[in-house]
Amino acid sequence: MSHLLGTPGLKTLLNAPAALQWGLLLALSALLIFLFELCGLPAAMLLGAILAAIGLAVGGGNIRVPRLPFHFAQAIVGCMIAKSITADILGDMAQHWLLFPGIVLAVIAVSTWVGWILASRQILPGNTAVWGCSPGAATAMTLMAEAHGEDVRMVAFMQYLRVVFVAVAATLVSRWWVISPDVDAHTSVTWFAPVAWVDFAATLALVCGGVILTRRVSIPAGPLLVPFVAGACLHCGGRLTITLPPWLLLTSYLLIGWSIGLRFTLAILRHVARALPSMAFSALILIALCGGIAFVLTRTLGVDPLTAYLATSPGGVDSVAIIATSAKADMPFVMAMQTARFLVVLMVGPSLARMVGSKVTAKP
Repeated sequence: MSHLLGTPGLKTLLNAPAALQWGLLLALSALLIFLFELCGLPAAMLLGAILAAIGLAVGGGNIRVPRLPFHFAQAIVGCMIAKSITADILGDMAQHWLLFPGIVLAVIAVSTWVGWILASRQILPGNTAVWGCSPGAATAMTLMAEAHGEDVRMVAFMQYLRVVFVAVAATLVSRWWVISPDVDAHTSVTWFAPVAWVDFAATLALVCGGVILTRRVSIPAGPLLVPFVAGACLHCGGRLTITLPPWLLLTSYLLIGWSIGLRFTLAILRHVARALPSMAFSALILIALCGGIAFVLTRTLGVDPLTAYLATSPGGVDSVAIIATSAKADMPFVMAMQTARFLVVLMVGPSLARMVGSKVTAKP
């Protein structure tokens, strides 16, 4: 794609008026999302938007996503994550309060070690490598990394490469146990279904409040974190039913994906191509090591293998949730473990990235 878009004719086209560039970007994004959804690829909407934006940027496009819509998109994603935290998940965390810290810390330690290897071999800068290997919701990790000044392009590439690998591996593992025939993991989406307008208005108020607050008070990744924390508290307390229509989520994914993809250049793509084998190998190593933790969990505590594997799987929370729903796995346990790890990574991720970065820099 980069070779085709790099031709002089297309560069002339892409340096045309902004309206034409946005139209081309939207059309290419729609095509890629459609193809990815058809193939059952995880995170299809975000991946399609990122790849379409990369193609436009490398081909000479000069449009950029304004900061305010980007902040609103982050806030909507924060609300989406908050909606996934339920009282059942919190109850499962409380029930296994002795087990969760050890497993969560083990997965984080393994991912940090893989990031340190990438950094020490100078494949990637230390901080970027750790953020790229951080196990959690890929979108949130990418946005957090950007808020802390990291190279969001490389972090996004690592995160979504691993999302694809994790989803494929988790699907294969789930096939060894029987997926329920009456549950379809790929249900059709009704984009403009009726919404509860009062709940939708309250959700939008939370989104707007989070964006306004973080534009006045400097909080790293504030547009994501403020609606997430407030939304999770209100949602679990029964004070708010977070309502996010599919068309609104799609708009947010497009804005975030475009914001990331439009920053790519040919030089960055060449670096990605050189680092791709190491990134892919590190993702496979991380998946294998987390599989080892799942094996220990199965042997020592009697957790069924599929549940243990999905619970420790390093990232791609949404795709893991789909697979867990469709398979004979303990859904509350899987989501509680994934959520607990995500919350811990949000808290310790910046410190871990700085620590690894400083160690690598200080290394003679």
